[in-house]
Amino acid sequence: MKLVCLLGSPRRNGNSATIAAHIVQRAQELGAETETVYLNGLAYRGCQGCYACKTTLERCVLNDDLAAVLESVREADALVLATPVYYGDVAGQLKNFIDRTFSYLVPDYYANPQPARLVPGKRLAFVFSQGSPDEARFADVFPRYSEFFRWYGFEEGLMVRGCGLSERSTVTKRTHLFEQADEVARKLVLGQGA
Repeated sequence: MKLVCLLGSPRRNGNSATIAAHIVQRAQELGAETETVYLNGLAYRGCQGCYACKTTLERCVLNDDLAAVLESVREADALVLATPVYYGDVAGQLKNFIDRTFSYLVPDYYANPQPARLVPGKRLAFVFSQGSPDEARFADVFPRYSEFFRWYGFEEGLMVRGCGLSERSTVTKRTHLFEQADEVARKLVLGQGA
């Protein structure tokens, strides 16, 4: 079982990365092979809208640091996407990755009952941290991106979300988030009923 974790924050050890690291560690303890990618440390561009992935190739045409990451996700059984909420959305580093996943869709994805090139049934989890303590604020981020990944054939996404995490180390005082992270790791490695 292979789990890939993408850290979307520009802060390598920020709140979302801290929770994600806990999920990865627990997944390893449960027997998963893991890979963690710090997206801000890579050199890559966003989707160019060239449609080469729909006309001449079955992958993204861009040959940058994200090409290997897209391939790792293609091969993975589970994916963890970790990000702070910046300006009401995922951090730009993660958004550029998500835009590049357009290459996972087949040319006739709008009409095709199997719109993705990925093997269906991959497991998915999101880790969100936000400075605002208001849980209603930015609650739309998870369902929006979870829907995209369901389109790719991922199972319904799991989530760990920390609100009111404005300081870098705030998360370490929130034990309930680490308990949620343990449960997410179990479900990612062992299945939804775990």
